[in-house]
Amino acid sequence: MINREPPIAEMIIMGTGTSVGVPVVGCQCMVCRSQNPKNQRTRTGVLIRGPQGEFIIDAGPELRLQLIREDARLIQAAVFTHAHADHILGLDDLRVFGYQMNAAVPLYCEEAVEAQIRHVFSYAFTDPAIHTHQFAAPKLRFERIVPGQAFTVLGIEILPIRLKHGDLPVLGFRLGNTAFLTDMSTIPAESKELLHGLDTLVIDALRKEPHPTHLHVNAAVRLIHQLQPRQAYLTHMSHDLEYEALRNELPDGIEPAYDGLKITLT
Repeated sequence: MINREPPIAEMIIMGTGTSVGVPVVGCQCMVCRSQNPKNQRTRTGVLIRGPQGEFIIDAGPELRLQLIREDARLIQAAVFTHAHADHILGLDDLRVFGYQMNAAVPLYCEEAVEAQIRHVFSYAFTDPAIHTHQFAAPKLRFERIVPGQAFTVLGIEILPIRLKHGDLPVLGFRLGNTAFLTDMSTIPAESKELLHGLDTLVIDALRKEPHPTHLHVNAAVRLIHQLQPRQAYLTHMSHDLEYEALRNELPDGIEPAYDGLKITLT
């Protein structure tokens, strides 16, 4: 008899770019013209693939292309950090999965995020009787989540962690000993207590210069040193950051993430 190891859950970094992505349309800078695929950044989000199936955190505008690239098969849920356009505008691409499951895809988010999604995608939440056929609107349903209260998706426990994106309250997520913290500028003290002892930290680092609503590289490095994960990756990076140059500048244990990076969840 062959002894088989149980499937290992993994986080796949689907996108590492800002709201406009990299390359920026029309830009002729060195990074935007780079032939290095690690300088080509779609909008930020992750795919979680585990023994019980697949789900996503955030749904950016390139979601369909990201899922095709990562050979995703059936997205059974979506979890949201916040409701900015670059994190929700791919939501309609979940419609195919609702049809395949013949059930509504659960959307895990806070109340304010639900309100914004309902506003932007109002057609998805109208009376089904008004649609001309069954494929006119995606099948979606909301599930409320609360900072500090863990919930489970497809057998994976997720802890929502309060962050601040400028003045906007947003969420980061801890999955086992891995945390995903995108689009943020500060971590409240009570949240920092939930982020120690990590194997892997994925964290916002927009650019070299300070920014009012995002971490810049030096601020991200300082936070990483405070939290002391075994390995850290920078995400949500603009075209100000060239992959190889940044990688060579960063301290040991910190690297730029790139689209398609796979992280084992421990």
